[in-house]
Amino acid sequence: MNIMQKFSLEGKVALVTGAAYGIGFAIAEGLAGAGARIAFNCRSQHHMDKALADYAAKGIEAKGYICDVTKEDQVQKMVADIRKDLGSVDILVNNAGIIKRIPMAEMSVEEFREVVDIDLTAAFIMSKAVLPDMMEKKSGKIINICSMMSELGRETVSAYASAKGGLKMLTKNIASEYGSYNIQCNGIGPGYIATPQTAPLRERQADGSRHPFDSFIIAKTPAERWGDPEDLMGAAVFLASPASDFVNGHILYVDGGILAYIGKQP
Repeated sequence: MNIMQKFSLEGKVALVTGAAYGIGFAIAEGLAGAGARIAFNCRSQHHMDKALADYAAKGIEAKGYICDVTKEDQVQKMVADIRKDLGSVDILVNNAGIIKRIPMAEMSVEEFREVVDIDLTAAFIMSKAVLPDMMEKKSGKIINICSMMSELGRETVSAYASAKGGLKMLTKNIASEYGSYNIQCNGIGPGYIATPQTAPLRERQADGSRHPFDSFIIAKTPAERWGDPEDLMGAAVFLASPASDFVNGHILYVDGGILAYIGKQP
C-alpha cells in the first residue's frame, strides 16, 4: 500500500461534536480534506445556520444536527439519524467543551458540574452511542480532545482540569476495553490555540506591549507562538486514519513543546 493511502479517510463518516467554529471546525476541515464525510452538532439553529454557511464557503459538504451532547436521548437520536443519512459513524471526535475560569473557593457546585457534564460526561455518552456499530464492524476511531490541563493544574480551572484529566483516563479505558474490536481511542491535547475565544488574551495593550497572559504563553512555549487551529489537522487525520491502527490509549499533545519545557532561567 502506498504510504499516503494509510492516511486516507475516503468513504468514512466522521462525527465531530462542537464543530461549528474554532478547533472543532478546523479538525472537521482536516478530516474532510482527507476524504471523510462530516457530521457535526450544534445546540441552536442560529449557530447551525452560521456553521453550515462556513462549511459551504470552504467547499465542505457537512451535515448538521441539533443536539445537546449531555442528553443521552438526543445523542442516540442524532447517531441514528446519521446512520440513516450518511452511514454509521466510523470516526468520533469528542470536541465539545467549555471552561469556566473561577477560583475554586468561589465556584458553585452547579458550575463545577456543568463543566464536567459537557467536557467529560458528554464524551462518555457520545462514545457509548457509537460503540455498538463500531463493535459490529470491528473498526472504529474515537478521538477525545483533551488538554494540557489533562496533565497540569493552574489557577481558576479546577473543574476544567478535573474534567480533562478524567477524559484522559476515559480515553485509556475505552482503548483497554474495546481494543480487541479493532477500535482505537486516542486523545489530542491542544496547547494554547489562537481562536476567537482566546483573542482578548492576545490583544496588544494601549502602549503597544503584549497582554501579560500572551507574554506568559510565548515565554513558556519553545515554538514562541500560539498554535493555529490548523496545527491540529494533521494529528486528527493521523489518529482517524489506518496509519494509527496500532496506536491506542495515547494522548498526542500538540502544544508547541510547553509540556516538555521547564522554562528559561531568570
